[in-house]
Amino acid sequence: MNKYGLHGKLQATAGNGEQLAQILLEASRLVSNAKGCQLYLVSLDQNTPDGVWVTEVWDSKDDHDNSLQVPGVRELIGQAMPLLAGSPQKGQVLEVLGGAGLK
Repeated sequence: MNKYGLHGKLQATAGNGEQLAQILLEASRLVSNAKGCQLYLVSLDQNTPDGVWVTEVWDSKDDHDNSLQVPGVRELIGQAMPLLAGSPQKGQVLEVLGGAGLK
């Protein structure tokens, strides 16, 4: 069975990339036990200052959408939004076929 994946970059305002990454890492801890969460990976962009990449793998799009209801997630979104340099760009939606580390 294929999985639902998202891969996208968030650009923080100057000097706020690390803070944004820390908020996203906290979000990853909150959703780590959410139904269908296979992977929530936060990475700093080595070529773009204050760029943060998020890669997610879920059993389904519904599981991803429902993760927004996990207690604390909306509060973290509220903390992250002022750190962004503009509106978040739509990330890539992926059909994840499998790979090392996925169940």
